[in-house]
Amino acid sequence: MKAMILAAGFGTRLKPFTDNHPKALVEINGKTLLQRNIEYLQQFVIYDVIVNVHHFAEQIIQSIQKNNGWGSNVIISDETHAILETGGGLQNAAWYFKDEEDFVLMNVDILTDMPLNDMIGYHSANKPLATLATSNRQSSRYFLFDEKNVLCGWKNVKTGEEKNMRYKNDLIPKAFSGIHIINSEIFSLIKQTAIKFSMVDVYLSLCAEREILSVDHSASKFIDVGKPESIEKAETLFK
Repeated sequence: MKAMILAAGFGTRLKPFTDNHPKALVEINGKTLLQRNIEYLQQFVIYDVIVNVHHFAEQIIQSIQKNNGWGSNVIISDETHAILETGGGLQNAAWYFKDEEDFVLMNVDILTDMPLNDMIGYHSANKPLATLATSNRQSSRYFLFDEKNVLCGWKNVKTGEEKNMRYKNDLIPKAFSGIHIINSEIFSLIKQTAIKFSMVDVYLSLCAEREILSVDHSASKFIDVGKPESIEKAETLFK
């Protein structure tokens, strides 16, 4: 199985570090977020990884080259011309997955000890279009699932905006953890025509017709290293 790590973002919440560096190179106990996530994937025998780059792209490329991909086969998806967001970034790297049935997509700025092999096994057994890692934690935005863990919609609790694509009642809000297992069929189903778009928009445009499932990993360690204060917390969780 192959994987993509999304590392192109500006990391504005991590200023002032990201005024001069990409968020992928934030260090947690001496290891960058990028290194930690490449090594996380290695635990589950995933050694073929593509990383998209935009903000201070050359620093990421140099780090990968200097460290020989930390033992993985790491290649670059170049977005230096324009940042493409999560969906556009994935679509730009579609060629990398042409021979794969399923693949992993994950954000560079999350850290977890979630057993990814269990999530892959669940995805393989149920064969949805995608499986999303979620947990019961506070967030401003949630995916909404039914009692069978099928994605039905999305909600922003700050603005009150809600989208219910399957028109079901009693939906369960789950915070998305930035890890996806995706079937490669998705590339033929993406309806967005712009070059920049979000995977959230992709899933909401498809979930009424195709099954997208949730795997809850609330029992595992997890942190979104999105703000300077989260770095200190991450260093207590991940040695």
